[in-house]
Amino acid sequence: MQKTRIALPLVSFGLLLYVAGYSAVCQELGSRRDGSSVSGDPEPSKAALKDAVAGIKSGEHALYLYERVERLETRKEAGDAAPQSVRVARVVPSGTGMTKLGLGLDGKPPDADAYRAELNQLLNALTWAAASGQPQREAYQKVQKKQKDRDELIDATKNAFLFTYLTSEPRGDRMLAKYRMEPNPAYHASNRATSIFSRVKGFVWIDESSHELARVEGEVTEDISVGLFLAKVYKGSRFMQERYETAPGLWLPSFTQYDFDGRKFFSSFAIHERTFYSGYKRIGTPAEAIPQIQAEIAELGSRKSAENR
Repeated sequence: MQKTRIALPLVSFGLLLYVAGYSAVCQELGSRRDGSSVSGDPEPSKAALKDAVAGIKSGEHALYLYERVERLETRKEAGDAAPQSVRVARVVPSGTGMTKLGLGLDGKPPDADAYRAELNQLLNALTWAAASGQPQREAYQKVQKKQKDRDELIDATKNAFLFTYLTSEPRGDRMLAKYRMEPNPAYHASNRATSIFSRVKGFVWIDESSHELARVEGEVTEDISVGLFLAKVYKGSRFMQERYETAPGLWLPSFTQYDFDGRKFFSSFAIHERTFYSGYKRIGTPAEAIPQIQAEIAELGSRKSAENR
């Protein structure tokens, strides 16, 4: 439990590194150190910058509409070849949050009855979220506030970092422009979240044809205090993420890695996690998702009846 409470703010910290990397799109889209251009134009257009910002925000918001499979691997040390533990879950948006359905290491439900019970709990959550009432409105307001805060964080990175074009690298059949990311000494943080940017450096890779963030690697250059409970992330902690186009015009994470070392109060902690994302599928709003989950529950019931005959 203690590790979970520590991990929650670190996930938010990882998001900071993620959106920090995205600001390479905002500042350097199309612009290279030698004056040439990724997009073919000598300077990025305002429309292109606007589209790039809209793209990353759309990806963040789409996570509330797309289900996925997450494979979480935890290691004792960052360099360990084999994970200490592995957990696989189907993550389904449930309107005001995410519901995780346990899967086996093969990506299939290990127990049909238990899985059907979890689906029924998900259906209850979706039914609640699809209703109109004061509790639902308040819950959605919290979600909207969270999304607004993330959007503002993305916008803040436009001025927080300086980027230097390094080279172009192939990834499959696409070309990625690689940039060095360093704090902008002229930037003045406006709150605790943005103050982290001055203690982060790294690299970002931008897809040259779509202007989407394809990869980001961040490293902590100074110890960072996290949250309000005297936790600290140590210098040298790292974060990285890979992103791919999962639907036309929509780029979502395929892999995330956290390697954080630090302390909470007087106890040290280490979090070394790798998460693989797959099976993205649009399930939509709660109203759209309800009939899909109902059909899935009915199919599982039919299978069980057939087996008992």
